[in-house]
Amino acid sequence: MKAQKEKKSENEWNQTRQGEGSTTYTEEQLLGVQRIKKCRNYYEILGVSQNASDEELKKAYRKLALKFHPDKNCAPGATDAFKAIGNAFAVLSNPDKRLRYDEYGDEQVIFTAPRARPYNYYRDLEADITPEELFNVFFGGHFPTGNIHMFSNVTDDTHYYRRRHRHERMQTQKEEEEDKPQTTYSAFIQLLPVLVIVIISVITQLLATNPPYSLFYKSTLGYTISRETQNMQVPYFVDKNFDKAYRGASLRDLEKTIEKDYIDYIQTSCWKEKQQKSELTNLAGLYRDERLKQKAESLKLENCEKLSKLIGLRRGG
Repeated sequence: MKAQKEKKSENEWNQTRQGEGSTTYTEEQLLGVQRIKKCRNYYEILGVSQNASDEELKKAYRKLALKFHPDKNCAPGATDAFKAIGNAFAVLSNPDKRLRYDEYGDEQVIFTAPRARPYNYYRDLEADITPEELFNVFFGGHFPTGNIHMFSNVTDDTHYYRRRHRHERMQTQKEEEEDKPQTTYSAFIQLLPVLVIVIISVITQLLATNPPYSLFYKSTLGYTISRETQNMQVPYFVDKNFDKAYRGASLRDLEKTIEKDYIDYIQTSCWKEKQQKSELTNLAGLYRDERLKQKAESLKLENCEKLSKLIGLRRGG
C-alpha cells in the first residue's frame, strides 16, 4: 500500500510542470489552454451553442474566467486564453455585436492578436472592455490569489460594459442616498454644482461674440449676404452691417483668414473622400464584389480637385 501511495504521489508530481519563473502548473491546465487555442469561434471558446441564452453565457464565462485567470493558471498561453474568453463573452453578451458576429464572425481572428485593418467595419466586432475589467465586473475586482494582471485592449468606440457597470453603481448609490433623511442644507449642497455650471454657461453665452463671417448661408445668425474674397474668389456670407466694420486693410486681413479657413475645410473634405474611396476599394477586394469595385472607381474626388485649384491660386497670388 505504501508503495502504491508513493507511486501515485510521483505520478501527480510528474503532471505538475514549471511555468513562468518558479510557478508551476498542472497538465490539466495546459490541456485547457491548448483547447482554447484550437477554438475557431467565440461560441467554441465559451463551450456554448450558437443559440445560448444570456444566462448560459454568464455561467460559462464565470467558470472559465476563474479557471484561466493568470493568478490561478500559470500554464504557457494562459494569459492569452484568459483574454480570448473575456473577448468572447464581451462580444456575445452585446446583442448588436452578437448579431454582426453571427454574420461575419468566421472572418475574425479569435485567439491571436487582431491585425491592423484600414476600415471601421471590423471595430464593430471587437470587445469594448478589457478582459480584466470584465472580470472585475463579475467578481468585484478581487481574486483569491492576490495580484491582478492588467491588459489593455480597449477600443475607441462606445464602451458598452463600462457604461452598464457605471450605471449599476450609480443606481446603487442613489438608492442608498434615498434612505437618508434629506434636509434643506444637504439638498442645496447637492444642487450647488449644477447651479455653478448653469451660471458659467449663461455668462459664457453673454460674453461670446459671433464671428463676422460664415463659409455657409446661415439665416438664423444673419449671414445672408454673399461675398467673395478678392484674391482667390472664395465664397462667404456676412450680415447687413459688415460693410460698415470692414474696409481697406481690415477687410484684406479678414479675407486672408477666410481663405485659410476655406482651404482647411476643403482639405478635410478631400481627406474624407479619399478615405471613403479607400474603404470601398478594400471592401471590394475583401469580398470580391464587382459592384463595390465599380462604385469605388467611379467615386469622384471633387473637393480634392477644388483643393488643387485653390493651391494654384494661392501660389499665383
